[in-house]
Amino acid sequence: MKRLPVVACLLALIAALPAAAQTLEKIRKQGAIRLGYIEGAAPFSYVEGAAGEPQGYSVELCRAVADGLAGQLKREALKLQWVKLTIQDRLEAVRRGRVDLECSTTTWTLARQKLVDFSLVTFVDGGSLLVGARSEIARLGDLAGKRIAVISGTTTEKSLRDALDRQGVKAELVSIKSRDEGLALLSDGKVAALASDRTALVGLVVMSGEARGSFRLLDEDFSIEQYALVLPRGDADFRLAVNRELARLYRSGDIQKVYARWLGPLGPPSLLLSATYFIQSLSE
Repeated sequence: MKRLPVVACLLALIAALPAAAQTLEKIRKQGAIRLGYIEGAAPFSYVEGAAGEPQGYSVELCRAVADGLAGQLKREALKLQWVKLTIQDRLEAVRRGRVDLECSTTTWTLARQKLVDFSLVTFVDGGSLLVGARSEIARLGDLAGKRIAVISGTTTEKSLRDALDRQGVKAELVSIKSRDEGLALLSDGKVAALASDRTALVGLVVMSGEARGSFRLLDEDFSIEQYALVLPRGDADFRLAVNRELARLYRSGDIQKVYARWLGPLGPPSLLLSATYFIQSLSE
């Protein structure tokens, strides 16, 4: 009789374990994985057409991870269930279990790791500024007294504020919800610059259909952004399974094909990105 309270406590403890710790088993039983994507983050995560499927560099990495997980779980294939997210709700979607993995342009930070976990680094970019082609703005210091559009709640916003403070530049930051909104403000002359990750800004202009030569990027970056796939916190087995597939991509050289498919027109991988792939090509 005295053992009943102990058993009850153990059952209560098991019930209190985070659902994240069961991700692989849930995927195995359901034969499906829920993948989060963002529409306006070309060439990393985007959709063409009303009925189009998610595509892009990060999306392809998630597809490769899903294929690898199927093998690890001894299943022929996993059904991919794509869930549309926003920049504002992507972390909460992972934390609440709406998706198992988030596939866009999320920067890995220690502050965010309090809420979610991250895979190996998938890309290295820099925070930059897009301005009009005829603008006289050449560097961050030229934005004193001007308006800069930036997506609120992002690492870009914080990095930009820090960079402006370091240089003693007083500029007005205009909060936006998407890069498309920011580009519209820039086109209409309502802001002097749009801040975001350099590669995402290139993809934004290309996808927008704006006339070539309408915009240009400043030469200097104000931050380093290291992207990673977002996954539930507290699930070491799932993180290992995801990282195993990414490491295989880096080790085999298949990552070069993925890069060429989505980022090739921008030139070869930078030395920093190449080093990132090499360092993370972990052996089994």
